[in-house]
Amino acid sequence: MAKGPVPHSEDQQLPFAAAGDDSVDERSFFAEQAGKPSPLSVQPAKDEHYHGHRERLRQRFRDHGDTALADYELLELLLFRLIPRRDTKPIAKALLDRFGSLAAVFGAPTGLLQEVKGVGEAVALDLKLISTVAHRTLKSELRGKQVLSSWSSVIQYCHAAMAHETREQFRILFLDKRNALIADEVQGHGTVDHTPVYPREVVKRALELSATALILVHNHPSGDPTPSRADIDMTKMIIDTAKPLGITVHDHIIIGKDGHASLKGLRLI
Repeated sequence: MAKGPVPHSEDQQLPFAAAGDDSVDERSFFAEQAGKPSPLSVQPAKDEHYHGHRERLRQRFRDHGDTALADYELLELLLFRLIPRRDTKPIAKALLDRFGSLAAVFGAPTGLLQEVKGVGEAVALDLKLISTVAHRTLKSELRGKQVLSSWSSVIQYCHAAMAHETREQFRILFLDKRNALIADEVQGHGTVDHTPVYPREVVKRALELSATALILVHNHPSGDPTPSRADIDMTKMIIDTAKPLGITVHDHIIIGKDGHASLKGLRLI
């Protein structure tokens, strides 16, 4: 007896699906096909509303510079390049609402940036790349110069590099006998309120670099740069370890989101 057609199960894999490919589902495939326009149909050209807005922003920036734009507009102008086929104004505003300032947006970790709707991994990495270029630019302003005569540049660089870190970071600026910058190194990362620091390791590294002076820097993720008792005691231990070897500790700077504290300025060292 001739057999009739074999019943076709709803979930049976169709020939166009590669064996073992769980990502292919014929129900979603046909739903997608139904939603696609026929190749023979003529689609009207769509002039997205934000195209003219982008050109107007560019014109304002070209004619008047950054002073003509609000922070969200500057960020929007940048996002044009990173997200070319979307209205980026809502994304720019959402980033500033989430992080509070342009500096905080660029200082935010990639994982947190991606929590904002419209920001994927590629955009988050591009924002961090721009942030890194800015940090390197500020650092290059210090290289080879007498750091103590460029104190505002030191503070600006340290703030850009550390103010928005979510964990404590201990950084050392190593200086030569002219107080010019030899090296800038992060010596350790810690928790939200503590970083282990070993005075002997700090001095050992200074000797390796032939440094004769140090500026210690660390951040307070809480935002408040007020030095703790532990900060003061640790600084004095490093000073006491370094002094017999001819190494001077000029200062210990604590960086917060909205300011900084100098232990020397506060006469705590």
